[in-house]
Amino acid sequence: MEEKKFYVTTAIPYVNAAPHIGFALEAVQADVLARYHRQIGEDAFFLTGTDENALKNVQSAEKAGIPVREFVDRSSQRFEELKGALNLSFDDFIRTTEERHTKGAQKLWRSCDPQDIYKKKYRGRYCVGCEQFYTEKELIDGKCPEHGTVLELVEEENYFFRLSKYQKQLEELIESDELRIVPPARKNEVLSFIKQGLEDFSISRSRERAKDWGIPVPGDDSQVIYVWFDALSNYINALGYAENGAKFKKYWLENENRVHVIGKGILRFHAVYWPAILLSAGIPRPTEIFVHGYLTVGGRKISKSLGNVIDPFALAEKYGADPVRYYLLAKFSPFEDGDFSENRLKETYNADLANSLGNLISRVSTLAAKANLKINEVEKVRKLRLIHEIGSQIENYRFDNALELIQKNISALDNWLSERRPWENRKSLKRIGELVVGREGLGGILDIAEALEPFTPQTADEIRKQFTGKIAPARPLFPRLG
Repeated sequence: MEEKKFYVTTAIPYVNAAPHIGFALEAVQADVLARYHRQIGEDAFFLTGTDENALKNVQSAEKAGIPVREFVDRSSQRFEELKGALNLSFDDFIRTTEERHTKGAQKLWRSCDPQDIYKKKYRGRYCVGCEQFYTEKELIDGKCPEHGTVLELVEEENYFFRLSKYQKQLEELIESDELRIVPPARKNEVLSFIKQGLEDFSISRSRERAKDWGIPVPGDDSQVIYVWFDALSNYINALGYAENGAKFKKYWLENENRVHVIGKGILRFHAVYWPAILLSAGIPRPTEIFVHGYLTVGGRKISKSLGNVIDPFALAEKYGADPVRYYLLAKFSPFEDGDFSENRLKETYNADLANSLGNLISRVSTLAAKANLKINEVEKVRKLRLIHEIGSQIENYRFDNALELIQKNISALDNWLSERRPWENRKSLKRIGELVVGREGLGGILDIAEALEPFTPQTADEIRKQFTGKIAPARPLFPRLG
């Protein structure tokens, strides 16, 4: 039987500023999906990267007084370093300034139906922050609905993509869940946008307005490819689309699970523009788009201009990668906006990790050592109901519910201990093995480790090591924070 495949991507962030906690949330969510699908025996490939061809990157480099190439090199490296800081397991990291991406973006342009790309003059209001034109009806008090900034009035001749041609097809794909959008509220949002009538959109910029930065339009050096057309192609370019490589065939053409993890602000690009471009080029579209909400601070969206950016590197350094991952996954709805609070992170650390999980590991390991307990590899390999329940929640992107189930199991084991008080009876000590390897209907310590693997991989590994072979009392997994 052929091994099942799974392909998951994050959006690729602009490198005009350092990574903040909002992107860390997305990266960790995608990492959970990749780790879980590997855990259940699937061939999973996880991609992330950086979007470096945007005008806002050029403006940031000018402000910093350094060449654009040097600026994006330095900034992109910081995003790649999230791998170590947050214990991410991505298989590839693509930069849109790489040759493989440039070749792929140009190939995609040339592969689109020639009838779908045409040139025209136009005039419109443009947000550099979104790299997007807005109609008057989309503005809020005359400003960008995403950034609240005054828009630039732009007038020039560019290439356009015939998006209107694909309106009915996109509507059918999304309504039927052939292109599944999660949660349903986001699906409805996209359908509402499509049903209002799709307008063709500009897919190039003059080289002058792009400040001579970007990927040249094939056959027209006076224009560069619009950053969103170029950026979206990263999902196939990293797999070797340009040369029709083995990974592209394996994880895109021959794979039924192509999942994008994105924030709600870029839904239109991924659920409307991207599938339409792929339809035009005769390439399979993504199968699923999971849309998460924003992290806020004090009820306000995180932004550099507001000065409320939270550094994920500093948090991971202070609390550890697993506690930061746990907090982001357990204490926020995957679908709604949520307010980030370092105080709540500390409370979560003490309540769920130090007092609950950490305390249980400490109690059971001490009792197991007293009972001279030894766990062999055969006993370790058990898949109880807990694992299947967790898997069901992960597949529906309910990371919070999955971790709640794990906490319930931890509480059940803790109650079992308190009720039976095995430390008072030598015979009872022999039953400690049940707490470690689990029993019918209730997962044990090792089942909890398996269930935690996608969420807090380092913790899961430490628990497995602790309860393999001759067991000794455990050092505190999570020392309490004062």
